[in-house]
Amino acid sequence: MRGLSWLVLCACAAIPVVAQAAEPVRTVFGTLPDGRTVEEVTLTNGKGVTARVIAWGALLRTLEVPDRAGKPADIVLGYNDLATYLDKPKRFGVTVGRYANRIRGGHFTLDGRTYTLATNDGPNTLHGGNAGFDKRLWTITEVKGGATPSVTLRYVSPDGEEGFPGTLTVTATYVLDATNALTISYQATTDKPTIVNLTNHSFFNLAGEGSGRSVLDQILTIPAERYTPVDATQIPTGEQVPVAGTPFDFRKPTVIGSRIRDGRDIQIVRGRGYHHNWVVTEAPTAEPHPVAKIEDPHSGRVLEVASNQPGVQFYTGNFIDATVVGKSGLVYRQSDALAIEPELFPDTPNQPAFGSARLDPGATYRNVITYRFSASSAPRTQP
Repeated sequence: MRGLSWLVLCACAAIPVVAQAAEPVRTVFGTLPDGRTVEEVTLTNGKGVTARVIAWGALLRTLEVPDRAGKPADIVLGYNDLATYLDKPKRFGVTVGRYANRIRGGHFTLDGRTYTLATNDGPNTLHGGNAGFDKRLWTITEVKGGATPSVTLRYVSPDGEEGFPGTLTVTATYVLDATNALTISYQATTDKPTIVNLTNHSFFNLAGEGSGRSVLDQILTIPAERYTPVDATQIPTGEQVPVAGTPFDFRKPTVIGSRIRDGRDIQIVRGRGYHHNWVVTEAPTAEPHPVAKIEDPHSGRVLEVASNQPGVQFYTGNFIDATVVGKSGLVYRQSDALAIEPELFPDTPNQPAFGSARLDPGATYRNVITYRFSASSAPRTQP
């Protein structure tokens, strides 16, 4: 799987240049109930791609990307105002931590001591607990212009926050380049041993978040031979099961909706569709590697995702329940978007066979995620 031909988009047309590169724009997005200001930074690369990042949750609020005709559309779910992010938190575009995904039973043991966390997802801890990094105000520490505009945000999580040990200092840097790639680099350091697993929780719909189309007719590739099945509470069983012959085989480009309702597979039933981790590599790698590719045959938009993390959580928005209205005035429903989350495997702190989520003083945690966009020159025949 190392030399995947889909990495080279030889059949894709260059996205037209529509404007000169613009300097980042820093504005006030809203005010928290305690009076603190939440800022937004807009990054534009001059080739039709625009990203807007707000300091609440270090989240990606909008991401405008051109289609095959050069027409941009916002392709991530989200809201137009801060009040809705506070009142109806659905983790659209947020940075999740201190531990992304699930920890079984809300506890883990480190150096002989057991730490107890909030259980905010049935019996388990999800995305850092009741007030994870997605519900914190980050500080914008740097905004850069030029050919690769960027914004860096910082959050200091005190020792004991949500039950996790150690004071954790975290940065998230969003960089937009001239090749239509948006890279998010997460780094973290600690003053005592702890566990860390950070990722971005954007929900993508390459047809456009206001298109009214679901993601079920989009085409997915995941270069993974195995995935980690889950129990009834979405905790991995500890197995790494071959994808061959199952609805989880995306080694070749596959229409997302073609097997998503296969109730003969108990994993599809438990996840209400896809809500699982794929094993891309055995451990984090020195350099980013491909973790997924998504193609929308209607708009022509193509997204390639790379990261240095070993797993990728693929989620088809199965629990989006038509209770919120998005940026374009549409009610968001099941399968209106998908999440691709490069990260460590779920529940790694309780499953030594999955590796380690440990971070010690003097070491630096890193997760580098690149979303690279292009557009196909002609409609693709669906596989």
